Amino acid sequence: MIEPEDIRKGRRPSSFSVQDEGAPRTELSPPPRRSPRSFEDGVLVTPDAEDPFLASELDAEALAVAVPRPRRKFSFLNLAAGAFGTFLSLAFGLWADGVVRDLFARADWLGYAALTALGIGLAAVAIIVGREIFGMMRLSAVQTLKTSVEEATLSARPAAARTTVAALTKLLGHRPETAKGRAALDATKDEIIDGPQLIELAERELLSPLDRKARALILGSSKRVSVVTAISPRAIVDLAFVLLEVTRLIRAMADLYGGRPGTLGLLRLMRDVIAHLAVTGSIAVGDSLAQQVLGHGIASRLSSRLGEGVINGLLTARIGIAAMDLCRPMPFRALKRPGIGDFMADIVAVGTGKERA
Repeated sequence: MIEPEDIRKGRRPSSFSVQDEGAPRTELSPPPRRSPRSFEDGVLVTPDAEDPFLASELDAEALAVAVPRPRRKFSFLNLAAGAFGTFLSLAFGLWADGVVRDLFARADWLGYAALTALGIGLAAVAIIVGREIFGMMRLSAVQTLKTSVEEATLSARPAAARTTVAALTKLLGHRPETAKGRAALDATKDEIIDGPQLIELAERELLSPLDRKARALILGSSKRVSVVTAISPRAIVDLAFVLLEVTRLIRAMADLYGGRPGTLGLLRLMRDVIAHLAVTGSIAVGDSLAQQVLGHGIASRLSSRLGEGVINGLLTARIGIAAMDLCRPMPFRALKRPGIGDFMADIVAVGTGKERA
């Protein structure tokens, strides 16, 4: 502390270090000078891919964790199928060659007729196989596009979103319902739009009219199943009609969203729909749908046959929603995903005979 006498004597001020009580008070000494040294070996620089502050600026592909593909195990069934297929092909070739030679031996025009018929049949088989292959490729393209949409949504850069929207426009270009949406997206080519916002805009403009038509397809199939299963006298008739209607619904849903599968592609899509229902827990046939019908107070207004028809219609609606999830080239983000409650009133109106116009 500076005494008043020191102030009167004109003592120059000085600095002191604050120390613990009991320690001697000394003047503050300058810190020791430190010689420069290199920190190259002791400093770790975080890579850009691991920096959380730069994560939003990087592509989603760089941040995605690679999921190892399961190894395909050796299957004796595939081996047997390939071996017998090769054997049957060779047997058919030898049989066809023997038939053609015998016909040429009898008369030349018979041999040429056999060759012509054989060539037409092989060309038709090749066309059928080609259509099936292209159908499978279209289904794979829809699933690839859905994955690209997810990746483009995670990326803030608009380049990936522009590429994805262009692929989506090409896939749905044959649908007249998307003409207005395609024109609206073409008008935004020179505008600056972030990737997620561009994806949502494409979903609203391109898929909104198709979603409305998909809802109409689901509702129409559900109504037909509900009516037919309510009035049919045989269970086998119910089963056959439901299978036919579900097959038509899944094919129509795939055609609507650009899939257009062949026979093998349709079988694969039906298998995926059943798997999707099993994974999402929507295949509970009895209790859940019965509880929904009872919860809406419908059981008192329906007979046993009409109640069965309503439940079958609701099951058909669930299958249609699952097919919509698989065939739609974009997941539901900007638009609301339809649920079973959206079709409940219309299907019940059919069962009670009070269908709305």
